[in-house]
Amino acid sequence: MARNKYNVDETLESKFDASQLMRCMVYMKRYKQLFVAAFCFSMVSIICGLLLPLFTQNAIDEYIPNKAVKSLIVAGIAIICTVIVQAVCNKMRSRAMAKAGQAIIRDIRRDLFLHLQELPFDYFDSRPHGKILVRVINYVNSVSDFLTNGMISMVLEFLSLFLIAGFMLYLHPGLSLVVFSGIPVFAVYLFSIKKVQRKAWQAQANKQSNYTAYLAESINGERVTQSFAREEYNSGINQELSLEAKNSFMKAVTVNHSIWPITLILTKITTYALYIIGIFYFRESLQVGVIIAMTNYASRFWQPIQNISSNYNQLINTISYLERIFQLMDEPVTVTDEPDAEELPPIQGDVRFEHVIFEYEKDRPILKDVSFHAAAGESIALVGPTGAGKSTIVNLVSRFYNIKSGQVLIDGHDIAKATLRSIRSQMGIMLQDTFIFSGTIMENIRYGRLDATDEECIAAAKQVYADEFIRKLPNGYQTKVNERGDMLSVGQRQLLSFARTLLSDPRILILDEATSSIDTNTELLVQEGIKQLLKNRTSFIVAHRISTIKGCSRIMYISDGKIAESGNHEELMEQKGLYYQLYTSQLTSE
Repeated sequence: MARNKYNVDETLESKFDASQLMRCMVYMKRYKQLFVAAFCFSMVSIICGLLLPLFTQNAIDEYIPNKAVKSLIVAGIAIICTVIVQAVCNKMRSRAMAKAGQAIIRDIRRDLFLHLQELPFDYFDSRPHGKILVRVINYVNSVSDFLTNGMISMVLEFLSLFLIAGFMLYLHPGLSLVVFSGIPVFAVYLFSIKKVQRKAWQAQANKQSNYTAYLAESINGERVTQSFAREEYNSGINQELSLEAKNSFMKAVTVNHSIWPITLILTKITTYALYIIGIFYFRESLQVGVIIAMTNYASRFWQPIQNISSNYNQLINTISYLERIFQLMDEPVTVTDEPDAEELPPIQGDVRFEHVIFEYEKDRPILKDVSFHAAAGESIALVGPTGAGKSTIVNLVSRFYNIKSGQVLIDGHDIAKATLRSIRSQMGIMLQDTFIFSGTIMENIRYGRLDATDEECIAAAKQVYADEFIRKLPNGYQTKVNERGDMLSVGQRQLLSFARTLLSDPRILILDEATSSIDTNTELLVQEGIKQLLKNRTSFIVAHRISTIKGCSRIMYISDGKIAESGNHEELMEQKGLYYQLYTSQLTSE
């Protein structure tokens, strides 16, 4: 079951798409000075490393036989200084690249986060949150690692390879050809495993993504897991997905590590060939220092080739990761400000729906030609069966979705032509699923208006009767709560959300099942606070409890995407229609 439900692999393109890399250059250009500095430090380090065998060769072939003590001392000092310079350059290069890498991670994640906050609700409804986290965290880390290390390393490895080859040819052209003879063998092997290597790493990325998605879901649903005693079952799924992630990683690493033995074998073979050919064919002209230096260069020669092959595979994977990252960045923001959008002026709260048709899926309308008028200060209750369109109506008032046709007007302004910020900043929205942020109680209340004083936050809490339970907490208003406020009861979280909404002083108030999780005794207290909250505000209240809406100016019964009945409590009871049936059924059950 775990495989069918959670083990869904994304197809990562294997072709080399340079456009993705060029697009990523935008982030790298911002820190080009750091990249140039790292490149310069790396070049100095490489040259220092290549000079060491020459110093050793001169010491063995010239200074020692000629007993040139001073020259030998100078050579020793030169070797020590070269090693020190190389170490310092390596450190400076690492610092520069680490700084650039972290800056790039910050920039990409900032852009991703800003874009995620603008995406419509249906984007998050249709995707596991863990899959999104993988792109923001894992994929960005992999891309940053390549941009800051892999890419510049590829360039430097090529330069190092050519420099080593140049030093070898300068030292002894004949023996250089012996070393170069192993390249065709290595190329044939590398070409044969390239496709397998790439697929192995792509499979590993998919398995890790699946595991992360399931882990995020499991953490969020831990209460449900324990409530239904599903720990053992979930552990089995976790074990299966974790094992698949581990096995896929081991397969990828095994393929990758197969390059190292081939490189080692070729290094040893070419080194032995150097000795044999040097002794038999160049014995008369070959000096001991030259053969030692050539042996040193031969061992260095294969390292860049191995690194280039590994970096090329990393480059292909990076292109795939970039494709997923930019795919997220390019996800259309369907609900956004129009080019000519204007600021909505301070509103009174007059709301009008004119022939509104809305659908989540094409040709499957949720609202069917809905029209109504809510005067400023009026309280509108929405009741009806689940899925009838109640929450959809209040979501459209806040313009969380675009309508298919018709108009939603606030004080005569078409909200489709107003900026989202100017609309939502004048609204207070209370949802059934109350979200509590990590931080203190005071910070959570102040989220409704960031410039509010402590006194204003406390006053809002008192008005909705949250002050009493807050003061009983260990540190009162400074008590720290974790994400979603698990240390608080459902009712307490609702009261905090009430205080947060009240603090924002909205002109239009939306309560979407906001009191459904509050017990009857608490609800009686909250109703008094809500009465104060509703004064001089237009309000839309979605509720199943009739007791919470009896006093509303108007009650609209929503059925099958239409307004089936409309009127106040007394008028609807006299009609003895759908509302009457709902009310009497609740009264009977109570």
